[in-house]
Amino acid sequence: MNTLRNVKPGESAVIRKLHGEGAVKKRIMDMGMTKGTSVFVRKVAPLGDPVEITVRGYELSIRKEDAELIEVE
Repeated sequence: MNTLRNVKPGESAVIRKLHGEGAVKKRIMDMGMTKGTSVFVRKVAPLGDPVEITVRGYELSIRKEDAELIEVE
């Protein structure tokens, strides 16, 4: 399974599936990350947390634990 956590800075991916349950999954969806959405990874902090992405035309920083819940292709 390829997750958003594995996407390198400067690369794009398309969300295939969201893992996780309840409030965590809802929070990810509330940020605009839903199935079929294109995501561009801008940069990753030196220790890997957070991951800066561009989704639906806006910039967002997410924790690496959340990035691991987002399956991409």
